[in-house]
Amino acid sequence: MNSEEQFALMQRISESFSPSAPIDQKVLFAGRIQQFTDVANAVAQRGQHVILFGERGVGKTSLSTVISHAFKGTANTISSGTINCDQTMDFGGLWRKVFREIPINAGITNGIGFNATPTMHTGSLADYLPATVTPDDIRHILQRLGKTIIVIDELDRIEDPEVTTLLADTIKTLSDHSVPTTLILVGVADSVNSLIQEHQSVERALVQIRMPRMTVAELDEIIDKGVANAGMTIEKAAKNKISSLSQGLPHYTHLLALHALQTAARKGQTHVTGEDVSSAIENALSKAQQSIISAYHKATSSQRENLYAQVLLACALAKPDALGYFSAADVRDPMTEIMGRFYDIPAFSQHLNAFCDDQRGPILQRIGETRRFRFRFINPLMQPYVTMDGLKRGLIKDTSLLK
Repeated sequence: MNSEEQFALMQRISESFSPSAPIDQKVLFAGRIQQFTDVANAVAQRGQHVILFGERGVGKTSLSTVISHAFKGTANTISSGTINCDQTMDFGGLWRKVFREIPINAGITNGIGFNATPTMHTGSLADYLPATVTPDDIRHILQRLGKTIIVIDELDRIEDPEVTTLLADTIKTLSDHSVPTTLILVGVADSVNSLIQEHQSVERALVQIRMPRMTVAELDEIIDKGVANAGMTIEKAAKNKISSLSQGLPHYTHLLALHALQTAARKGQTHVTGEDVSSAIENALSKAQQSIISAYHKATSSQRENLYAQVLLACALAKPDALGYFSAADVRDPMTEIMGRFYDIPAFSQHLNAFCDDQRGPILQRIGETRRFRFRFINPLMQPYVTMDGLKRGLIKDTSLLK
């Protein structure tokens, strides 16, 4: 292919995979049919709201963005797709951020209600919030907007418990008054507990939808859709390698596929091979977030020979439960495979504990009691990074990932 064709191909590849931003095109969105259906059912019911929760990196924001776009034309949606929370946000600040994104389709009289005859308005709906915002103020405005969908992301970043309490009160009053608005709250499992413990009665108005890690079939669908959109093909072994390395996290599927396709394109080829995926691993490791690289170095480095890198790799290969936790017993088999001889729990238990302390982390979270501890990666995106690094360093072979 000539340089112009190669440039066009590179552009299609970049548009087909999105490791750094949520997918906002339904045509490229893969999997999550059940979760999409559950959210759509809640949107259709008055008084129902949604909390979408799961590990970081499983695609919650992409799903909420696609849902928001899917209902445009039939409901008011915030123009930016989602609103992101931050650590300093108070209740009033949250709703000012929301309301400045909602297009105004009707006039407002005295900041109290909407005119019967719509008039042009050049300001923002946020202008009509009082200095001190209450849940009933939110209910009063939303009740006059018609069908509205509001996506509030990164709920777990809110640190002020008063904000969570007032948000629970808002859900309660919106539900009690049958306001035609659906709030879609996105966070981690702790977000669910925080909301419900503040208002037990809000549980009936809140549809709780857990986003598990994606299945291999769903990850394959991401690859297939992106490859087809780019006008390329990929060998089965290469696709399997990307899906396995992603460990259920679509971020890495997009990242590895992006680099693999670009590697092939730079060679003037439209067919992706396992060799291209190997090059993609090198790129993914070198371009990982600095926080992940630093945390890995802190956890494994030492002036003396040690097993920290091998134990952390065994943790990355351990089979977790639905919430991402694994036990020391789950680490035993992958550790034995990595080392080439049997390793029982006492040989690496001190390493697991060290990963939970400040000296080498914390890179793992620990819960439970002595001899019954369970662990999980604080940042789930660390897990595939550790696996890819182990593969690059020859600590494991490709077949280890497919078991």
